[in-house]
Amino acid sequence: MQAVKMYTTAVCPYCIQAKKILTAKGVAQIEEVRIDSSPEERMKMMEITGRRTVPQIFIGDTHVGGCDDLIALDARGGLVPLLAGN
Repeated sequence: MQAVKMYTTAVCPYCIQAKKILTAKGVAQIEEVRIDSSPEERMKMMEITGRRTVPQIFIGDTHVGGCDDLIALDARGGLVPLLAGN
């Protein structure tokens, strides 16, 4: 199982939804980076992704994007293989 990293804030319904989807797919651990309590991490996230919104989800080295991107990836059948490292 690939490592999952997610940039989040404390009160973000899309972050919660993304975590539920990933957990349902068997992800036991998500490295959460809280950008609301760390301006440095917010800047780093924006430099890496070019986006300001959360969540920003990484599976392994792949930037999936936000919650809508995660849902679309799953709908295309790409989430499980990506989590498996394929």
